[in-house]
Amino acid sequence: MNQFIDEILFRDLLSCDPDDVIKRTGALYDEKKRCYRVTIWGNIYDVMPEQSCIKPVDQWHDTYQDYLYLFMLHYLMKAQDIPLSGQWVSEKDISGGAAFFRGPHLLPTHIPAQAFGNDLSGFSDAAKRLGGRPVPMADAAFSFEITPKIPVAVLLWLGDEEFESQAKLLFDKSIDQQLPLDIIYALAVEICHAFKLPK
Repeated sequence: MNQFIDEILFRDLLSCDPDDVIKRTGALYDEKKRCYRVTIWGNIYDVMPEQSCIKPVDQWHDTYQDYLYLFMLHYLMKAQDIPLSGQWVSEKDISGGAAFFRGPHLLPTHIPAQAFGNDLSGFSDAAKRLGGRPVPMADAAFSFEITPKIPVAVLLWLGDEEFESQAKLLFDKSIDQQLPLDIIYALAVEICHAFKLPK
């Protein structure tokens, strides 16, 4: 079992109808192995609820405290087959987000900001390594297709003599129909930490 994840989540996924999971998420299902195969953040994973296990098939992003795997389980269980809104919003603009994303749930956007400071080239290299595509926002910004229904953008503003560099995450407005706030937080933490993990 993946260390950070409660086994009950695997049991909850096991109780889901595979046909429904496939329809909602586009994942594949191996009936013989009773295993889901899903592409998350450009990498392929096998999710095996009976074994309480998630395994990368080939290359993968290192994961921070298994937060990516936690996201993956909730995505398979709860994601909806709905179109993107095409509108970027901050975590505070998500329904209930202004109250939730503070204190212990404040997004750790200081991590990419501190990791790159005024190094736009380094930020861009790291974003491209993680599969990011440039978007015209801030001093530099990249969008990431975590799944086709869940894009996330990471923005960086350079610092100056008065202000430190600043980073921000943006989400498609539809994300609150896909994930609960605590899993949005887990995904955001994973993304921020990915910018400082080794290649």
